[in-house]
Amino acid sequence: MSIIIPANSAVGGGFDVDNSVRYNGSSDSMNRTFAAGNQKTWTWSMWIKRSKLSVDQTLFGRMTSTGDAGWFNMSLNSDDTITFGIYNTSYRKTNRVFRDTSAWYHIVLAFDTTQGTAANRIKFYINGVEETSFSTSNDPSQNFDGPFNANAVHSLGIQPIPGGYEKYYGGYISEVTFIDGAANAVTDFGEFDDSGIWKPISVSGLTFGTNGFYLDFENSGALGADVSGNTNNFTVNNLTAIDQSTDTCTNNFC
Repeated sequence: MSIIIPANSAVGGGFDVDNSVRYNGSSDSMNRTFAAGNQKTWTWSMWIKRSKLSVDQTLFGRMTSTGDAGWFNMSLNSDDTITFGIYNTSYRKTNRVFRDTSAWYHIVLAFDTTQGTAANRIKFYINGVEETSFSTSNDPSQNFDGPFNANAVHSLGIQPIPGGYEKYYGGYISEVTFIDGAANAVTDFGEFDDSGIWKPISVSGLTFGTNGFYLDFENSGALGADVSGNTNNFTVNNLTAIDQSTDTCTNNFC
């Protein structure tokens, strides 16, 4: 079983993460219009530390202006489970709940509909361990072009539907990585130390692809800056330098 980084602790040695960004749960978000990318194969990795529980919140996603079948997101639910899927179709909803506001969680979603075995088309990991217990579990069809990574607006920390449906995220986010065109192994983003604690590793050597990016939040004047070597920067909404934090997945505060 993986061990999450406890509060008021630092992970010694190896790769250190300097910054995260704090979302207030009511108005903060980031967004970017993607070019047309690989809608069959991609990987998303992020670290989160929750501060808002028991309410629907969006971690990341894509939405059309009408909220139709172009909808895709990963959400924290009011029962504190995690769901991801497209409009009216939850690909996965966890049985496990995630209520520890003192710990960082690492989330990896590897999406690859080219796989011949249906169960291999979505791989979902929490703190280095594949999540396999779901109350809802549906597999996309082979070679399905999902709505995520299309030529559309994608968001971080909000479900972009106006009129009270925004579902803002409340908490900290660190080390956001998107790989366009590959379904990466979870070990490309983290590793277990000698104590069994899952911790981040450098992603600088990865191939990010057309829409790929790496957000490290180290530039307080440009929190949405992509440092992958691409220029896939995000527009920030209501986030300023004061929202940059040194509470991270390698230096966890109480």
